[in-house]
Amino acid sequence: MQVTETLNEGLKRGYAITVTAAELDEKVNEKLTEAQPDVEMKGFRKGKVPMALLKKQFGQRLMGEAMQESIDGAMSKHFEDSGDRPAMQPEVKMTNEDWKEGDDVQVEMSYEALPDIPELDLSKVTLERLVVKADDAAVEETLGSLAENAQDFKPRKAGVKAKDGDQVVMDFVGKVDGEAFEGGSAEDYPLVLGSNSFIPGFEEQLVGVKAGEEKAVTVTFPEDYQAENLKGKEATFDCTIKEVKKPVAAEIDDELAKKYGAEDLDGLKTRISEQLESEYAGAARAVMKRGLLDQLDDIVNFDLPPSLVEAEAKQIAHQLWHEDNPDVEGHDHPEIETTDEHTALAERRVRLGLLLAELGQKAEVEVTDAEMSQAIMQQARQYPGQERQFFEFVQQNAQMQQQLRAPLFEDKVVDHIVENAAVTDKEVSKDDLQKAVEALEEDDS
Repeated sequence: MQVTETLNEGLKRGYAITVTAAELDEKVNEKLTEAQPDVEMKGFRKGKVPMALLKKQFGQRLMGEAMQESIDGAMSKHFEDSGDRPAMQPEVKMTNEDWKEGDDVQVEMSYEALPDIPELDLSKVTLERLVVKADDAAVEETLGSLAENAQDFKPRKAGVKAKDGDQVVMDFVGKVDGEAFEGGSAEDYPLVLGSNSFIPGFEEQLVGVKAGEEKAVTVTFPEDYQAENLKGKEATFDCTIKEVKKPVAAEIDDELAKKYGAEDLDGLKTRISEQLESEYAGAARAVMKRGLLDQLDDIVNFDLPPSLVEAEAKQIAHQLWHEDNPDVEGHDHPEIETTDEHTALAERRVRLGLLLAELGQKAEVEVTDAEMSQAIMQQARQYPGQERQFFEFVQQNAQMQQQLRAPLFEDKVVDHIVENAAVTDKEVSKDDLQKAVEALEEDDS
């Protein structure tokens, strides 16, 4: 077997591979010899079929296997000896298309090699980490929101009309064509006006009712209503209003704390403070990560495989096009041209992706099975009732697994860099942190 270099230009590589007819014949004979003891053929005892007959019967089929194995073996040995890592799947094709048995096999292999990533002294990386403390005002603001969410309802004065947001306690009977229908009646039903929990148009007609009043509400069931016998039908509900209640925020006290699983108000305040600081830390990490990536992009430079940049630029252009055209769900649209802006962003992503992959490999960073399972379950929660099917889909889909593993790996590599970098903590206000986060979002838009 002979491997001859035909191209070495930047990261582009080309090789001519020749597998001789004698090598192919030897490999076919090896396969036949290995299979001979198990071959049964009419007129011969098992394992006693002559080699010449075996070759006549199976040789042509085994020749294809021998070709493929020889070429694959030559490629593997080449990458092992050269140390090259192809950026994408190498392009391989036979150059003597008129090949016939007894001829040498001539193959042309071309690829782009991944570049050598320069060494990076992580201790020279300098980062600023924003630190925000949860002050009393932030805790009180959150307590106010919790109290509002835990609102109660208290009776309005007699004769006061119901407003949007009020709770109306009523009895009602629903009828279609003058006949009451199953599931259309209730007693002492508490309905919050504006909650959209009833048929469209129902709650609006109760705005302005008073306790003790009777009100006929006429609505039309939607065409997609779950009950087949009610779809598109007009119905009248005879409502007897028993009470009109106004929303009242819960008191900020130990009872409120217990509603949210804390022992007392001080315990709830402590929990809120810890949760807020955890949220602040998450936002601050995102800001610091962007600063780190910007810094790495500035200080590290190396040649990039054109094929990777081109593929990434096309993906970016395609994604942005769909964001600008949300009504187009499929991919039946004109080809999307990439711009210099797409290419510049692609170069950054490819450069940082290769760098982080190299740093992670050297630091032996790995995503554990437990971390992958947790990530899959988090994604599965977006499909209520179909969690198991989603989990099974991911298990059988290597591309989906990679999509979930990639951000986990990147975050772990970032953590590794931060641990070894020079990090300075800077205490700032919540507003300052918010501005820094908004600046990130503006850069991404």
